[in-house]
Amino acid sequence: MASMLSRNKNLKPAKKSMDEHAEDALYREISEEVQAQKMYDFAKKYMRWLIAGAIAIFLITVGIQLYRHYKHEAKIVQAREFEAALDLAQSGDFRAADEAFARAAAKISGGMGDLALFKSAVMDLQSGKGSAKMEQLAKKGATRDFRDLALIHVAVMNANSMDGAQFEKFMSPVLSIWSPFYYTGMLLVAQKYLAEDNVAAANKWLDKIISDKNAPASVAGMAESLR
Repeated sequence: MASMLSRNKNLKPAKKSMDEHAEDALYREISEEVQAQKMYDFAKKYMRWLIAGAIAIFLITVGIQLYRHYKHEAKIVQAREFEAALDLAQSGDFRAADEAFARAAAKISGGMGDLALFKSAVMDLQSGKGSAKMEQLAKKGATRDFRDLALIHVAVMNANSMDGAQFEKFMSPVLSIWSPFYYTGMLLVAQKYLAEDNVAAANKWLDKIISDKNAPASVAGMAESLR
């Protein structure tokens, strides 16, 4: 048995004849023609869908490119409007600057829009026009940073009309670790309670600041002095 396996292993495959090679070539040619015919039949059957799909892809690609171009151009225009408002403020024409910042805030989205509205709101406060814009920013600002900053301004302006508990409730959005003004907010609430001689309520917030290792040194130092 071992000798037979050895002999079979050493046997070389028989060479194909010319007729067999021709037959193989014919089979391959027929197979290629069949495949080509299948592709043609498929394309003919679904041609409308293929064309529609190609057109859809083209339109989507063009649409994306146009949107990116428009967005880029819009950002340039918004930046120019903001810069124009800054130039007016630097020139000392605060009334015109206030109006320019307000127009920019209405057109610009995101943080730059919030910044424009904040500047206009500060100018309103300085000129005695009221706090409507600051309140609007506190409620509807696009970014948390400016919403919380505006809320602090509104809270401080209205502090005398609220008691400590009301002030704490009003400041609650800022009294969160996720707020950029978390420690400042706690310090303001503690100061409000101290103004009412409510030392126990004030110390609750002061102790929270002092025990927090992440509290800024300036805020923690002030809390220590008030404690």
